[in-house]
Amino acid sequence: MTIVVNGAPVLRAIAREVPKSMFKSPELKALLARMSDELRNTELGVAIAAPQIDESWRIFVVRGFVMRDKQRSPEDEDVAFINPILLRASKKKVAFDGEGCLSVPDVWGTTQRSTKAVVRAHDMTGKKFERGGTGLMAQIFKHEIDHLNGILFIDHATDLHTRTKADRDREARKQDDLHE
Repeated sequence: MTIVVNGAPVLRAIAREVPKSMFKSPELKALLARMSDELRNTELGVAIAAPQIDESWRIFVVRGFVMRDKQRSPEDEDVAFINPILLRASKKKVAFDGEGCLSVPDVWGTTQRSTKAVVRAHDMTGKKFERGGTGLMAQIFKHEIDHLNGILFIDHATDLHTRTKADRDREARKQDDLHE
């Protein structure tokens, strides 16, 4: 499996809601595992939406270490957000420089994102939960929900740049510094 890139129709479609009958199913478990595997095989990825692996479902997965605000670790279990709804987002926004996307490789830009956000979703068993976040977490919530609505960050980002190897190296060091 590989991550689909800009131009794939699935990235511009509104993803389907996961039906109740799919919760707890081997099919959903396998899909979540594929999403986590694909995400863990990326260099800098911190979250992935189902459309990015060519599956039109309202699901996104966030790396466990990001959810726990820790250093990158393979032991941290990733967190799935199934049928997520953005409950609240702060009116206060900040410019996030260097936002990128696994489906728009080697492109980054500046986005205006809320500084705080709260999402309600279901886990794999169908149990509802809410999760709030600030900074990077708020950015991730909005970015991934945008994916589920057929929106890519390049649709609203400014100051778009093509990422060079030097940029990738600098971002990797920045990520490491954030999680030390």
